[in-house]
Amino acid sequence: MDHGMVGSAQSGRLLVEVREEGASAVVTPAGELDHHTADLLREPLDDLLGKGFSRLVVDCSRLEFCDSTGLNVLLGARLKAEAAGGGVHLAAMQPVVARVFEITGAEAVFTVHGSVADALAREGDGTD
Repeated sequence: MDHGMVGSAQSGRLLVEVREEGASAVVTPAGELDHHTADLLREPLDDLLGKGFSRLVVDCSRLEFCDSTGLNVLLGARLKAEAAGGGVHLAAMQPVVARVFEITGAEAVFTVHGSVADALAREGDGTD
């Protein structure tokens, strides 16, 4: 499996790491995803989709906060990925972040996995 690091971006409150895992790209936001930091996640997601990655796994294990702006970034990436025949898979959500998805109903439109390993194991099983 290819575990190549593609890149990272950081502000004071959010670090985003990107790596390739086979046919998927794993994006790991760490910190607070909000109005002030949303572009740090939006840009790598758009770049990956532009490079032909239609299956994105967002590792939420280090995401401490997500507001509506962050949620909209993920929803936008989901629409683009699905238009390209793929999807956005969320993995290892912390309870505080999972609650935002639950309250808004957004959990119903994403494939959610307990871990990144589980999300990657599902690659190619038709869940995209």
